[in-house]
Amino acid sequence: MKDNTCTQREFLNGAKIGGDQPFFLISGPCVMENRDLLDRVCAEMIEICGELKIPYVFKSSFDKANRSSVNSYRGPGLSEGIKNLEYIKNKYNVPVLTDIHETHQIGPLKDVLDIYQIPAFLCRQTDLIAESAKTGKWVNVKKGQFLAPADTRHIAVKMKESGNDKVLVTERGTSFGYGNLVFDGRAVPIIHGFDIPVIFDATHSAQLPGAAGNSTGGQREFIPSILRSAVSLGIEGIFMEVHPDPDKALSDATTQYPLSQIKSLLKEMIALDRYVKKEILSTANHS
Repeated sequence: MKDNTCTQREFLNGAKIGGDQPFFLISGPCVMENRDLLDRVCAEMIEICGELKIPYVFKSSFDKANRSSVNSYRGPGLSEGIKNLEYIKNKYNVPVLTDIHETHQIGPLKDVLDIYQIPAFLCRQTDLIAESAKTGKWVNVKKGQFLAPADTRHIAVKMKESGNDKVLVTERGTSFGYGNLVFDGRAVPIIHGFDIPVIFDATHSAQLPGAAGNSTGGQREFIPSILRSAVSLGIEGIFMEVHPDPDKALSDATTQYPLSQIKSLLKEMIALDRYVKKEILSTANHS
């Protein structure tokens, strides 16, 4: 599409995405360590996003099934995960998202989830995409580190052929040799070309896969820079994992963003987002 945006459409809780609409935010702790953590993060993020007028979706994983080591903490499991999501959703009246890894997890989550998330390593799993689509819910598919941006069109086709066009694609960096990820900005206009809303995963894009030996490393210091690059391209959403004390997190300790610093970063992104989308659409209207 010439203006490098996707078609404006209804999203969650009356929010709209696409066109000149502001970005929304998917954020929360990487994994469900305990309910107190979920409570604290969600409460603070709702306050921040309410003040900044950012549509907010809470995210946390009940199972990190792709951990580097078999000994790494994976999460509380599906049953406890559902209880945690129900608690957060009911207490804060907020949309919720979590990862799924197998089709049998889809049904039990249907009554609580607003968005199913398919991890990057599973982005080509047809059954997982199709069965998620059949719920009628939004489905956020992480673009695999190995996947060319143009190949995301197949994800959208699988969704539509399953009777659902509520698809989001999250860009989270591309493998660059061994143990390194690079954000290729060309991905955003390419994916927009298929009229697919683009989310940018600022925290996972800063990972260094396998760099810590038995776990993934990362470079948190580059998150603001790569996020600026993505927002400057007119994305529809931002994905960021946050934690009150990232260095003590049980998963992705090197890339979760400090909860105390997220507000100032989001303020900067709002200003950039407003400027960029105004310019994109203005240029398109005069071309």
